[in-house]
Amino acid sequence: QVQLVESGGGLVQAGGSLRLSCAASGGTVSNYAMGWFRQAPGKEREFVGAITRSGGRTHYVDSMKGRFTVSRDNAKNTVYLQMNSLKPEDTAVYYCAASTYYGINLNSYQYNYWGQGTQVTVSS
Repeated sequence: QVQLVESGGGLVQAGGSLRLSCAASGGTVSNYAMGWFRQAPGKEREFVGAITRSGGRTHYVDSMKGRFTVSRDNAKNTVYLQMNSLKPEDTAVYYCAASTYYGINLNSYQYNYWGQGTQVTVSS
């Protein structure tokens, strides 16, 4: 089974950027549709964005369109989340997840494997 490890989180000022990486091992990431979720303190985990197996399609929550970009490099077995124009309300633990379903998957139950998460903190 595939293991996922996120990295790239940290503290950034509002308006800044971060790029999160999700490295896969024990499996080939091209076999999975991938997604990013986040969970802020006291809130439920929410969908951020997703990408198909080939990388040909992506989908985002409306509030993140134009600011966040999901991409993948199947040769490197890695998926990325580029976050620009960050806001304090983007502060959360960010998780990547792998799904054996095809297409774009919006719901956490559609994902089979999860990383441990990486903390993103945006200061005002």
